[in-house]
Amino acid sequence: MSGETKTAEIVRKFYALLQDQNYEDLADLCHEDFTFRSQIDTPFYGSAGLIAAERRNFEAFPDFQFPIEALFVNRDEAATYMTFEGTHTGGEYAGIPATGRRIRISIMQYLKIKDGKIIEKRAHIDVNDILKQLQGS
Repeated sequence: MSGETKTAEIVRKFYALLQDQNYEDLADLCHEDFTFRSQIDTPFYGSAGLIAAERRNFEAFPDFQFPIEALFVNRDEAATYMTFEGTHTGGEYAGIPATGRRIRISIMQYLKIKDGKIIEKRAHIDVNDILKQLQGS
């Protein structure tokens, strides 16, 4: 199996585990030096940081889905384009109580692989677009 094929396989598995909220296996797929950076570049360290951040998304949007629409791989790096869709029926998001509104946004993510595990994830989203949709504007 080529390095790029292996990278693509790891990335697809990562997002499948996240979608299933299989946090134990997701943690196993993260490198011990894993770092997650959100849009504003605030780092979350280790798999525990990633899982805490992602749990908040599922709490606010219990039905959220994020299928991979495009996956680009270059050796041990990958970029994904996804559409995030979910209904705000759970907990707060950015201080906004559940609105019952459905949101749909695009997400670009960068991932780096080391030793067969994900060592870095960067998510690039338009948070203002989410807030506008939640506020009905």
